Amino acid sequence: MVSIETMNYLYSFFLLLTCFHLSAQTTPLPLWEDRFDHVPVSDWLVRAPKQQAGVYATADRKEIVLYNGLLKRSFRITPNVACIDYRNLSNGQQLLRAIQPEAYVHINGKSFAVGGLKGQREKAYLVKAWVDSFQVGQEDFLFTGYDIKDAAPFVQWNKKTWASTERFTPGKELIFHYVSPLSSLKGVEVDVHYQLYDGIPLIIKWVSVKNHSVRSIVVNRIVNESLALVEEESAVVGSPDQMKKQHGLYVETNYAFNNAMRYDISDQTSHWKTDSSYTSQVNYNYQTPCILEIYPEKVTAVALPSGQEMRSQRTHELLMDSYDRERRGMMIQKMYATVAPWTSQNPIFMHLISRNDDQVRTAVDQCAATGYEALILSFGSHCTMEDTSAANIARWKSLADYAHSKGILMGSYSLFSSRRIDDETDVIDPKTGKPGGAFFGNAPCMGSTWGLAYLEKLKYFMKSTGFDLFENDGPYPGDVCASTVHPGHAGLEDSQWRQMELQKGLYRWCNENGIYVNAPDWYFLDGTHKIAIGYREVNFSLSREQQKILNRQNIFDGTFEKSPSMGWGFVPLTRYQGGGPEAVLEPLKDHLEDYEQLMVQYYGAGVQACYRGPRLFDTDSTRRLVTNTISWYKRYRSILNAPLVHLRRADGRDWDGWMHVNPNLRERAFLLVFNPTDQPIQRTIRLPLYYAGIEDQVYVKVKDRQELMVRLEDDKSIELPIQIPPRGYNWYVLRQDK
Repeated sequence: MVSIETMNYLYSFFLLLTCFHLSAQTTPLPLWEDRFDHVPVSDWLVRAPKQQAGVYATADRKEIVLYNGLLKRSFRITPNVACIDYRNLSNGQQLLRAIQPEAYVHINGKSFAVGGLKGQREKAYLVKAWVDSFQVGQEDFLFTGYDIKDAAPFVQWNKKTWASTERFTPGKELIFHYVSPLSSLKGVEVDVHYQLYDGIPLIIKWVSVKNHSVRSIVVNRIVNESLALVEEESAVVGSPDQMKKQHGLYVETNYAFNNAMRYDISDQTSHWKTDSSYTSQVNYNYQTPCILEIYPEKVTAVALPSGQEMRSQRTHELLMDSYDRERRGMMIQKMYATVAPWTSQNPIFMHLISRNDDQVRTAVDQCAATGYEALILSFGSHCTMEDTSAANIARWKSLADYAHSKGILMGSYSLFSSRRIDDETDVIDPKTGKPGGAFFGNAPCMGSTWGLAYLEKLKYFMKSTGFDLFENDGPYPGDVCASTVHPGHAGLEDSQWRQMELQKGLYRWCNENGIYVNAPDWYFLDGTHKIAIGYREVNFSLSREQQKILNRQNIFDGTFEKSPSMGWGFVPLTRYQGGGPEAVLEPLKDHLEDYEQLMVQYYGAGVQACYRGPRLFDTDSTRRLVTNTISWYKRYRSILNAPLVHLRRADGRDWDGWMHVNPNLRERAFLLVFNPTDQPIQRTIRLPLYYAGIEDQVYVKVKDRQELMVRLEDDKSIELPIQIPPRGYNWYVLRQDK
């Protein structure tokens, strides 16, 4: 046990280092002004705030403040760093009730706090005056200085296709540096990073551990966020699982997988814990879930050799000001546009089933003739990306060159996880010591010799052929592997982390080389562009009438948290997983009405579907239908890729539809409505135009023909008469000005 006198000496020494480092900052921080706390906040979803992201210092130099007009996060930096204020300025909500360490690192089997202060007795709330009496823990990592720089993107985005977002959002990054007072951890440095952006109440946080010592260390766990949050319910009895979790803070990390097509189910890092030191809580047994910690549970030992660095997952903390699902979904979509703008790319692509090269060339010609932009060789086609022989590379390079000569991007499908390779390659079940026990039963380990070669073959194939798109089915779904002979990981304890890094590395490589990625798992924050919108595959063997309604339900449900460009749907041009002639569109010329409506409802939602078959058209009339629909979509492409206001879900009984809104476009809103019945529908419906940013009055065009002016009511809504033909659709364009 270190004596109090020794600890005081160490603290004084580190404070001296801190003062020296702070005084040596090249650019002095602007001073925080209390008036910033009282600046009126406009709705950032409708009007972009003027205040930019910035880092400030208080006049006494005891605090550093992150602030962008929508969010304020303040840190006391003496005698150690502690977050003392975390506020949503849109509604004034204080998120913190108590001080926690800024992170935890578990090294060589022992846990250490990074930053933080001890001494708070009342944990229901924090009074700023208390902080002066708080102290540093004896073995805590200590603050030595900070750096500030412009926020840099995590992926060097290389865009080859249309996108609704053209650039990264500016922001600032604050980095706190820490070292340990213990001689056993000499040379180990911990950096805690925070990024804040213009125009959104969002902070991204991650931790890096740098081993500058002369020997290897083992990082057992990095808890990159620990927040003692204000609880949002009062329950005298009840277990943590029975109680609601914090809703004023939406948290998402880039460590998610589950093939659920939804983040909250795919999340692997959020852990809500109780706080027995919070003795004034309402719950009699201190079971309120009120501490949020972020870490991957199955990562328990990662070797970090001398001279190397390990970075934690990144935690995205988005401050919410509403429980309304529509508003919360728009906030999440704005987060993606801010930090992962590649998710707004949305090329128009066909899913080709091919048996020979001539069919590929024909499909390329049809794409060029109708306005399509990309061709993906679907599963079941004759393209094998794992074949890197010179002959196969030459073959597909020639076809890709032909596509490029026609202005068409080209790519292919590859399956990774849901397949068996062999006993040497497959993941080893820790329970049995044998292959098996994976998410899909048997699956290869990405850290095996075969798995590492698979990644290199894909990169070589795409680079050598010039492929522009990659559809990776069964990407790494989080399988752990107990093998100790796979070269890509040491054993069970680091197998998930190492495989996750390999998979994310492939997607970053694709993105940075201009390759568009479809992947049915949640890798958006590391470079993927699109995921399935959410559907049941066997439903595509049902009748076309059923598919139209089910697809609209899928679109409606799958565009709350995902923007339209982030999801794909499915249209089986030919037989898929069963079904008879009533389930498919071929021969296309015989089902033009169904073909048109399926295209309109997908493109009208901004959702690309996988049009899977050998061709896009079979006659001139079919070609004209496809060309006209694509031309219509491209004409309104910007507004059709805007967030949706969900009006009425399809139920087969009455009208259904949705409305796109964007306050920054000339077309502020686009309404699309459907009639599943065999009788015409006439209704007067209420359209909420608040998120369209329209003031006073709106000009409405019905299919670009009839125009009427409607005055907005006080709640920014209008009453609009609509007409929809039997088993048909109608659309309306809404503008602020003529």
